[in-house]
Amino acid sequence: MRVSVVHPRELGPSETARWRVLQASDPAFDSPFLSPEFTIETGRVREQARVAVLSDGGDIVGFFPFERHQFGIGMPVAAGLTDAQGMVHAKDVEFDTQELMKACGLAVFEFDHLVAGQPLVPVRHTRHPSPVIDLSDGYPAYVETLKQVSGKTYKSTAYKSRKLQRDHGTLRHDYGVSDESVLHTLLTWKTDQYRRTGRSDRFARPWIVRLVRNLLQVDTEHFAGQLDMIYVDGRPVAGHFGLRTKTTLAGWFPAYDPAYAKYSPGLIHHLAMAERAAEAGIRLIDMGRGEKEYKEKLKTGELWVTEGRVARPTPGAGVHWLVRVPVRKARGTVLNNSMLRETADLALRTYGRIRTTIAS
Repeated sequence: MRVSVVHPRELGPSETARWRVLQASDPAFDSPFLSPEFTIETGRVREQARVAVLSDGGDIVGFFPFERHQFGIGMPVAAGLTDAQGMVHAKDVEFDTQELMKACGLAVFEFDHLVAGQPLVPVRHTRHPSPVIDLSDGYPAYVETLKQVSGKTYKSTAYKSRKLQRDHGTLRHDYGVSDESVLHTLLTWKTDQYRRTGRSDRFARPWIVRLVRNLLQVDTEHFAGQLDMIYVDGRPVAGHFGLRTKTTLAGWFPAYDPAYAKYSPGLIHHLAMAERAAEAGIRLIDMGRGEKEYKEKLKTGELWVTEGRVARPTPGAGVHWLVRVPVRKARGTVLNNSMLRETADLALRTYGRIRTTIAS
């Protein structure tokens, strides 16, 4: 096995074509976050992005995208944003994980959304559900499933959609748009949501804004940025920006205008988005790991992702363990306990209200 490490911009057409072939070989890899385009676009805004290209004989058998940080700390590309992480590789590929880490210059590789079937999984790790909407039989079939498993949600959302239109005007849904002004509206809502709920504002980081804007302009058969928005009487109400492969849409940044909160605009939008996505050939919407009420209401099933770290016996790995592992364990304890999770969420929202009041 030979390993060559390159910056994403150094990948040529033959490498990206091979990447797509390997990605198509396993349903577990059918996420836009595992597409070569996502890594290449991340490389445009993240100089620390790298790709390990694994070759056996004359054949490329795997691609391992990662970021290399100080002290040999490795993370997935666009760490903190991605809902699917890991290698894209040939079936039954075999290699020495420690040798791969050494070739990549990594003391440790930390992940929180590692997809199934990865040869990188350490002995100690935790698994988490990633809720999905199955559209493989079309939108009408999904609606019938939703009526059975979450009938109250479907009925109340339909009622609120009708009331929204009675109160404010006709609803319109624009799907698959590339207008940056629409994206700006969505990101403004998202920033406001982060502040209200006490979360860190991702869009305070310029590289994330640049990445999202760049991805909006990518539109190919295999990969695209996917932006949509619902309007009432011409006024934007709720929208979403995500990424897609040919058949999978990854939920990423949903948001809505809080002025319409009483109508549950997020749920109205998600159902509208699912309908248009199914018409466009999407067979699965991956809403991503996380305990969110709307995901529980809309999901038809779950995928599973893994959180953990792979390390070599180096000083850098030891420092990483001391700094990161206890924090991750504490966070996991909170997220896995509903009472602790709700208490933490309440505390963050209270902080968010205080922060918003001070800022205004």
